[in-house]
Parts: sequence; structure tokens; C-alpha cells
Amino acid sequence: AQESELNLELMLAIDKIYMDSPFYGVPRITHTLKQMGYAVGHKRIERLMKRMGLQGVCPKRNLSRSDSRHQKYPYLLKGLDIDRPDMVWATDITYIRLRHGFIYLVAIMDWFSRYVLSWRTSNSMDSGFCIEALEDALVKKKPEIFNSDQGSQFTSNDFIQILKEQDIRISMDGRGRALDNIMIERLWRSVKYEEVYLKDYETVRDAVDGLRKYLDFYNNIRIHQSLGYLTPAVAYAMG
Repeated sequence: AQESELNLELMLAIDKIYMDSPFYGVPRITHTLKQMGYAVGHKRIERLMKRMGLQGVCPKRNLSRSDSRHQKYPYLLKGLDIDRPDMVWATDITYIRLRHGFIYLVAIMDWFSRYVLSWRTSNSMDSGFCIEALEDALVKKKPEIFNSDQGSQFTSNDFIQILKEQDIRISMDGRGRALDNIMIERLWRSVKYEEVYLKDYETVRDAVDGLRKYLDFYNNIRIHQSLGYLTPAVAYAMG
């Protein structure tokens, strides 16, 4: 379903608020939007956040309930010294605004080096594009631990089965704990502030081309202070 121009404007504002404050749920994001001059209520913002794939961090009513149909996996990264490539991979989905719509972006990255191993876009939140990204990444290497949130894409039987067949340990963020997957949250900040918010993508093709160029730059040219001023590609290869 399409969204109105106002809802698309609201979704972009929500995205920016969330990038700066990923621990905000529906009430605080609604309040912030009201401070910005939008006449909005909780129910509308709750629906838009769910549409954007942000329901996992909205501790409000049934949005915070776990899906009883999928197996629960513990969060394995707390206190873990991640000191080498392919020790932990992480994944997440984010919302990408177009001029008259939006798409979703999934990425799989190596936690230690910040290297983006694979990515895909989709116009829906079905699990297929996430499975494609996972299979693409596993052609090259495989991690000891794979971390995600508890979204339906990553808890689907097809997705989980691929990890189990590769004997990869499965780690999942705590429900509503936005910073359990901090490295990929930082990736999204870079993607949004250094690419997406600076552009006005007209079409899906424009967005995919822009993201491809940016993620190539991110992996191979953009140096990271936390990596001793190496690029993710060099840090990943050195490991």
C-alpha cells in the first residue's frame, strides 16, 4: 500500500529521530514530532513505525510481545571480546526514503572490521531478500556467531535453517534492546547521514545505484578511527 505525502514526510522525520535516539519508543517519538509541529497521535506513529520495521523497539501494547511461534535464542555478545574477523556477523533492516515511496535495505556485516559482506533491497518486509543476502555472504566465509534482532525475517524457518546447516551459533538481541546490535546501528547512521539524507532518490534504481556506490566507498575508502584508520576491507583482509 502507498502512503500519503504527509505520512512519507512523517516517516522520514521518524527515521531521523530514531537514528539519533534508537531507544525512543512510540510515546517519545510522538511527543518529539508534536514539538516539531506535527499534529499526530500515538496510533498513527505506531502504525508508521511498524511499517518502517521499527516495531521491535516500541514498548507499547502488543508490539513488545515476542512471537511465540519462533524459537528463542539468547544474546551471546554481552561481555564478549570480539577480536577477529568472522567471529561475529550481524544483520539488520533499515528504511530508505524515496521521493514518492520507500524501500527496505538489509545488510550483513562483520562486527570486528565493520566490513559489509552483502546487502539487498526490497519493497516489502518478506524474508526473501534477507535470505538472499545471507546466502551471498556465506559464499565467501562464515561466522562463528550470527547476531540479529527478533524480527520475523530473521526468525523464519528458512533463515534459521541456513545458519543451523552451517553450524553457526545464533544470537538475538533482547526484545526492545536497540543497542544490542550497536555496530550495525552505527553503519545505518553512516549510510543515512553520509548518503541517504543527502540525496533525493526518484526511483528504486536511483536508490540502489546510490547505495551501491556508497557501500563500496564505505568498505574500501572510508577510514575508521576505531580501526586504527584502516578501511573495513583492509581490516577484514588482515584478520
